[in-house]
Amino acid sequence: MDITEIEGQELSAVEFVQDFLQLRFEGPLLTLFTWPDVFREEGSYAYGEPEFRNWLCALIGESVTEATLEEGVALEIQFESGVILRASLREEDLDSPEAGQYAPSGDPEDGLYEF
Repeated sequence: MDITEIEGQELSAVEFVQDFLQLRFEGPLLTLFTWPDVFREEGSYAYGEPEFRNWLCALIGESVTEATLEEGVALEIQFESGVILRASLREEDLDSPEAGQYAPSGDPEDGLYEF
């Protein structure tokens, strides 16, 4: 799975769906079953903390400058503003057997990668 496909693409939507998160880019769709942390120069924000949703949604319209996925370690997405989304993929940090899904075309019916 090559998550670097989202580099250079804008985040077009952030969707909170019950107990998971969907990040839509210009084409691809990234679904996370583990909540990422938002790292900014001023500090970091975790799910449930004040301002977490605001800072996550503030990324809509920003382009991805770097995206990495290291199986069993972490998913990291850096945006043009310097903000980083980081989700742990360590087994002990997961609440489900899989941490997320990636649909390069944006449509899971066209192909879906689980991680």
